[in-house]
Amino acid sequence: MTKIRVKLGSAEAEVEADPEHLKEAIELVPALAAKLPLSAPARQAQPADPAVPEASVPFHAPLADLPAVALEKTDSLADVIGKFFADPWGRERRKLSDVREALQSYGLNYPKQSVAVALLRLAKTARIRRFKAEDGEFVYTASGPALFGAPAARTEPAADELAETSPN
Repeated sequence: MTKIRVKLGSAEAEVEADPEHLKEAIELVPALAAKLPLSAPARQAQPADPAVPEASVPFHAPLADLPAVALEKTDSLADVIGKFFADPWGRERRKLSDVREALQSYGLNYPKQSVAVALLRLAKTARIRRFKAEDGEFVYTASGPALFGAPAARTEPAADELAETSPN
């Protein structure tokens, strides 16, 4: 199979075809690019091809359903997943398959077991929350609003603050 990936800004779509149908897949690229989310003027300049049915242009996932994070080459799998859950995307309940789909949208193809272990370790260190959904499958969410933020500089009130609040 041959994959052709079209990326415009943060939006990305992919066409996959066997070598015999590669020419037809290449012909889908302009229609695929026209369907990617763009600014209003750019979208008007590139109308979609009516000859290409909507179902033949697959997306990994809707753009709104993907985390928008900046990844570094040195980020580990746990770092990337942590960034996903620090994004508003991570505030929703996410299954292992959702996390793998998000990773794949960034071109990161990890085995299911590797992602599952990374999620479990993040949950054990309280960086994310893990619990069973009604269907029995584990789901993951951000552990709180300041998921990966810097720790508070001071957790106890200073001595002068205590003196101000004491009744003496």
